[in-house]
Amino acid sequence: MKLLRFKKDGMEKTGVVINGGMVEIHHSLIEASQSPLDDLERKEFYSLDEVRIIPPVKPSKVICVGLNYRDHAEELNMDLPEEPILFLKPPTTVIGHEDSIIYPPQSHQVDYEAELAVIIGHEARFVSQEDAFDYIAGYTALNDVTARDLQQKDGQWTRAKSFDTFCPIGPWIETEMDPSNQKISLKLNDEVKQNSNTKNMIFPAEELVEYISHIMTLNPGDVIATGTPPGVGPMQVGNVVEVSLDGIGILKNKVTP
Repeated sequence: MKLLRFKKDGMEKTGVVINGGMVEIHHSLIEASQSPLDDLERKEFYSLDEVRIIPPVKPSKVICVGLNYRDHAEELNMDLPEEPILFLKPPTTVIGHEDSIIYPPQSHQVDYEAELAVIIGHEARFVSQEDAFDYIAGYTALNDVTARDLQQKDGQWTRAKSFDTFCPIGPWIETEMDPSNQKISLKLNDEVKQNSNTKNMIFPAEELVEYISHIMTLNPGDVIATGTPPGVGPMQVGNVVEVSLDGIGILKNKVTP
């Protein structure tokens, strides 16, 4: 089931993607992720082109995982990490499908990073791997936009990862998907730049939920960005970037000044 948030006539609404369009529902997205489709009270049908899709969640935090693909580590000639490498993006970085990524004047190299994102459905603290999927609402696509020159200059990641618009997510949440075997790719101006599979992740989704929830409480709507495959590179103003996951769809954004 694909769940999304959208704006229609200036009002934020929740819907289910169905029959090439969407049906508005009387539930929050997190509530809907925990209910069968037949149990959802449905209202009006809209086509996708008559609404504005907005970020599927409003997270209290975005927890990101660095160097989590074996093929990416091989590309960089780096040893595999023994534990997940974590950093945070503020919620003000989050934008939605077809929103603009703003190129900050402080940077001269802004990179794309295609990622699978895990969306938390229940408050999670000290969760085991065996129970992790009970706390996951679903999955979406994410672009961990990074000011690479500032990352290298600072010697740490906060500034480089935290500019407004540096975390596109969407277009919707897929609630029924195997996160361990999904093709993930990225196109820049229709040219494939990243192409891998989530089976190459070093730490899978359930292990990340366990590890992170033993450090910090995960709230409903929080996002775990699970790392990027090989092929990371720069974007320029005017470029169009598309993150694609087979089980989810395409997250599309344009880079603007």
